[in-house]
Amino acid sequence: MFATLTIHLHLPGCSSLKEKRGRIKPLMARLRREFNVSVAEMDLNDKWQEAVIGCAMIGNDAAHLQQSMQSVAKWVHANWEDGQVLDEKIEIL
Repeated sequence: MFATLTIHLHLPGCSSLKEKRGRIKPLMARLRREFNVSVAEMDLNDKWQEAVIGCAMIGNDAAHLQQSMQSVAKWVHANWEDGQVLDEKIEIL
């Protein structure tokens, strides 16, 4: 089974793509380290104040994958202070 978490972020005050990447890169590195998930910027690459990042995990238990992705989403809501989460979506395939 394969689980994905897509998170749409708003980064107020960003005035360049370089600044945007400088703010989301530490978030993605922390998610890799803390939750052992694959993470990448997936969409809105050319927008300064928005980003879509995706997290992925493989496992054999759908309930465990769902719980793990919910933990990642909850952590982002509670700990990421550089902007706000506009939307999130978890899929188990």
